[in-house]
Amino acid sequence: MLEIFTYLADVLVYNLAGLDPSLKIADALHFFIEDTTKIFALLLLMIYLIALVRASLRVEQIRQWLGGRNRGAGYLLGSFSGAVTPFCSCSSIPLFLGFTSAGIPIGITMSFLLTSPLINEVAVVLLGTLLGWKFTLLYIIVGMAVGILGGAVLDLIRAERLLQPFAAKAYLRADQAGVTAEPLRLTLFERHQFALGELRDIFTRVWKWVIIGVGLGAALHGFVPEGWFEQHLGQGQWWSVPAAVVLGIPLYSNATGVIPVMESLITKGLPIGTTLAFCMSTVAASFPEFILLKQVMQWRLLAVLFALLLAAFTLVGWTFNLLAPFIL
Repeated sequence: MLEIFTYLADVLVYNLAGLDPSLKIADALHFFIEDTTKIFALLLLMIYLIALVRASLRVEQIRQWLGGRNRGAGYLLGSFSGAVTPFCSCSSIPLFLGFTSAGIPIGITMSFLLTSPLINEVAVVLLGTLLGWKFTLLYIIVGMAVGILGGAVLDLIRAERLLQPFAAKAYLRADQAGVTAEPLRLTLFERHQFALGELRDIFTRVWKWVIIGVGLGAALHGFVPEGWFEQHLGQGQWWSVPAAVVLGIPLYSNATGVIPVMESLITKGLPIGTTLAFCMSTVAASFPEFILLKQVMQWRLLAVLFALLLAAFTLVGWTFNLLAPFIL
């Protein structure tokens, strides 16, 4: 299904524009067209479908179950859902908006958002083929743990207070409706109208930030000189892991696309933990993602999330460097 966006970018960049695929400008333009069209399509589809479901089901029952004594199970469910959902960090944001509008606890929503870009079934198959089942299994466990612990921390600080006003109001409105009112019985046409209203409201707020975010990722895509990382971070010093995390932030990729990069860096001598920290930062803590999240989160919440991810990826990198002799 998602291959159609790659095909569209191929036609526009290589056939109609006639650009040579080996050119960096062609690679950047292809990246921009493919990701922009994909994210816009997912935005339109997912916001509409989630709003349609919200207007049709007793979402408050799900919210109460997730928000009560089953909160721990909710984190696990959110993280697992992110692991089996084939979305990158930017295209996971429509689902985040839908969950928030439905009043799903913010920590569970963030468990999904943090795990989704790190793990998908294609990445798991590629990792298993390239680096073995031990590494792959540990990677899955670590990726889900980052999502679960991140969600728990954000619930602990009551992160819903730090959403942007429109998102916070939607969250509170859904939460109060689940306590004080019976669900409305809407006709199919009324549900459709509700979903269209949600779609217009959210899409008009975020579309321009999709352009800016993906444009930034495209501009940076592929312009890092080959061999730079091996030369400067390949000695395994303690500081090389946090340095790799910071260097990965300006870049942008998805879990599937970053696997060949991971293999290349490892085979060229970069320690496995340093490589993993860099790739996780590229996938889940990139500038394009945070530009988009700024439309939903206040700066304080973005700063907390940013620090949380940097700390988590640094610890993951140090841990994998220590365990490398036993898993490879």
